[in-house]
Amino acid sequence: MPKPIVVIVGRPNVGKSTLFNRMTGSHFAIVEAMPGVTRDRNYRDAEWEGKAFIVVDTGGFYPEPSEDIFLQIKEQALFAIEEADIIIHLLDGKEGLNPSDMELARLLRASGKKVIWVVNKIDGPTREERIHDFHPIGTDELWPVSAATGYGYDDFMERLTSLLPLYVEEEIDYPKIAVVGRPNVGKSTFINTLLGKKRMIVSPVPGTTRDSIDSVCTYYGRKYLIIDTAGMRKKGRVGYSIERFAMVRAIRSIERCDIALIVMDAGEGIVEQDQKIAGIVEEYGKGAIFLLNKWDIVEKPEETYGRLCNELNRKMWFTQYAPVLTISALGGKRITKVFPIIDEVIRERKKRIPTAELNRFFREVLTDMSLPVYRGKAVKFYYITQAKTEPPVFVIFANYPSAVKDAHVRFIEKSLRSRFLFKGTPIRIFVRAREKG
Repeated sequence: MPKPIVVIVGRPNVGKSTLFNRMTGSHFAIVEAMPGVTRDRNYRDAEWEGKAFIVVDTGGFYPEPSEDIFLQIKEQALFAIEEADIIIHLLDGKEGLNPSDMELARLLRASGKKVIWVVNKIDGPTREERIHDFHPIGTDELWPVSAATGYGYDDFMERLTSLLPLYVEEEIDYPKIAVVGRPNVGKSTFINTLLGKKRMIVSPVPGTTRDSIDSVCTYYGRKYLIIDTAGMRKKGRVGYSIERFAMVRAIRSIERCDIALIVMDAGEGIVEQDQKIAGIVEEYGKGAIFLLNKWDIVEKPEETYGRLCNELNRKMWFTQYAPVLTISALGGKRITKVFPIIDEVIRERKKRIPTAELNRFFREVLTDMSLPVYRGKAVKFYYITQAKTEPPVFVIFANYPSAVKDAHVRFIEKSLRSRFLFKGTPIRIFVRAREKG
């Protein structure tokens, strides 16, 4: 089963973002932020007492009188309903019940999905009597909480996690490859053409997840699980909300994969949504390969390739390690060349550098680094070790870790890639204090 999705819905100013932040705060498993890349995201990984799930914070349902108000409520609620395993309908304990709450509750109840009604801004036992005002919403189970102070939060989370479907990580011993990208870049065409090649043996894997279609593909004797994210509807009048939930679908594919094939439209260049998708791949520590599709209709290919590579380096500065392949999904041009690159990235992700070799390299790097002074004392790096693979993680031990700047870490990463490559995969570098003993 895929990781469950919990969606928070409600009208503006009921405290959705505050609850979202508490659910994905420092006590939980949080995906690291990439500043400037995914700052607009409205999802995060969360965990409570060993149960993992994804939390989605939706936009507010505006209660002001308007001809389109109920349509807006319905549109956003329907997307929340479609994507969620559990829905949290957050209510405002100070302002009380209003018609927007009632309309949204009706839609949620009609969906047949699991819904938890939570009354926020209840700061203590003496204020719990306010929840009686919300019984007209049609439920006897109302959970009083204060997202700001944490009052009632533990009981609410116990109830929430008791309703979560089972999440079990997949046990597949061959590479899992997700095909991701924004709508209309040619993902489905790429997969259909890829799986239609005679040299491949394709078998469907039904029921793996409701949001993707998986196929086991054998290419020259090597198996790959191809994860095809479900297609999106036309935008219509939905606006930005569809992009939010398209991102949730991409997340479900990315979190399951080893490598993400990020498909982009070569004719349109690199756009913001491409950046966001690549940012998610980076955050989850997955391998990445950029596929510039529709290359058959590109004029001046050499000039365009140079321009797009420069654009990738500038806009995708956080994934400059990712290889780039130009393809034509419609005509089948170069699409099978992705498999040797996938195999190479898989090897790079599994690469482990012996500690002795790693520290010989590290001593060379230190000769070119100027370390700061911390409270009158020189900052020193003692040694480096590789803690894990997939993705590669390195730990550097120092006397004053807090004094080490991001620029130092970036320099070390650049040096690591110069010597050991790590093509197509992010690497993580942490600076820790050396244990005394």
